[in-house]
Amino acid sequence: MHNKNPTISKGIDWLMVWLYALIVLFGIVCIYSVEYKSTDNFVQTLIGFKKNYSKQLFFFAASAIIAIFILLTDSKLFTATSNISYLIGIVLILATFVLGKEIKGSKSWIPLGFMNLQPVELCKIFTALALSKYLSMPETDFKKPKSQMIAAAIAFTPAVLSILQGETGLALVYFSFLIPMYREGLPPGYLIAGVSMAVLLVVSLLFSTKTLLIAFAILAALFIYFNRRSIRRNRQLLVIIVSAWAFSSLFVGLVIPFTFKHVFKPYQANRIFSMVGVDNPFADKTASLDAPNAEEQKQKQNKADQQNYNVKQSKIAIGSGGFLGKGFLKGTQTRGDFVPEQHTDFIFTSVGENFGFLGSGLLMFVYLFFLLRIIKLAERQRSTFSRVYAYSVAAIMFFHIAVNICVTIGLAPVIGITLPLMSYGGSSLLTFTILIFILIKLDADRQMVLR
Repeated sequence: MHNKNPTISKGIDWLMVWLYALIVLFGIVCIYSVEYKSTDNFVQTLIGFKKNYSKQLFFFAASAIIAIFILLTDSKLFTATSNISYLIGIVLILATFVLGKEIKGSKSWIPLGFMNLQPVELCKIFTALALSKYLSMPETDFKKPKSQMIAAAIAFTPAVLSILQGETGLALVYFSFLIPMYREGLPPGYLIAGVSMAVLLVVSLLFSTKTLLIAFAILAALFIYFNRRSIRRNRQLLVIIVSAWAFSSLFVGLVIPFTFKHVFKPYQANRIFSMVGVDNPFADKTASLDAPNAEEQKQKQNKADQQNYNVKQSKIAIGSGGFLGKGFLKGTQTRGDFVPEQHTDFIFTSVGENFGFLGSGLLMFVYLFFLLRIIKLAERQRSTFSRVYAYSVAAIMFFHIAVNICVTIGLAPVIGITLPLMSYGGSSLLTFTILIFILIKLDADRQMVLR
């Protein structure tokens, strides 16, 4: 007989739920280890919400209530409201330019009294839903450039607004939507071009522009020489080689210098080059110290130096943990406040120092298993909407995990990316909770075809 009163547990992937809860609780434990003081009264700090770990517990409880509400919701609601929710998200981001509160140099927060809401963080949910809605429409032909441009506009409009707010880190997260677009048929040429630009950017940090231009010319000549017989049979090969040479030369000779001189602020460019231990070759050596914004640039440069200090302390803390770690509540670097922002962007330092390489490896394994589970859920969906959304969740989480850990070990510049479900913050935890539980609900209703 047909069950007219299905329970909340019907079709739920409980493994996803338990993995979610495990990571969040482990994050609270790590936040507690950072803030622990032997003189604190645990009950008073927990009830009084005087510590970040007690506040995170409150955010977790609120997130659990929202998760239950999502599981009780009809999946059709997400498709029906995807476009309007996206517009609301854009409006909220625009509202920060008027109502926004500046935190850490970024005017991207709306104060709500009990917490600060970051719309660009929340808009990741709305963007994932809107992109899923568009790509699942029967009339969308993703092989056509027009459809690709519309999808790109949906994905990257919040990123542009985020950059205008000064939130470059979160803006980069929106490039993760290229992964679900690629899964749905985006030509691989776009990804090849993107990876090529990333590689050229990296080598431009290591070698001078003149050296690279000479190297590209020599490589192109060698390719033409050794493939001269093939070129005689197929002139298109010559076009490809020359085009690759021209693209590489223009990108390194014009685009990269222009970007570092006119797009990035001096302190931002210096921070990027400091990652590979070289001075910024594009710095304006003739800039006057008496310029109107000299003091402002000096302050920002000091901030960049502080962030470099943060990374050095982060690497010291992680390295000091050794293989097995110093033990829970025994970390001297994290508890000694040597690593700033260690309960938010640098929470991974607590894992490395307290639980060592073994604990860090186990956390990475849990994250990897979680991501693989999301991909498995994505591939078993009947509807394009659910599949695109699932891949969006996987891509966003992968980007956050990879960039955050690379930052803490000094492989990426400090750009303010949280570690999913572990970093302290109501906006971050709420965003990832909603992202994940909408996916769990869509998977529970995977026999439905949603558009």
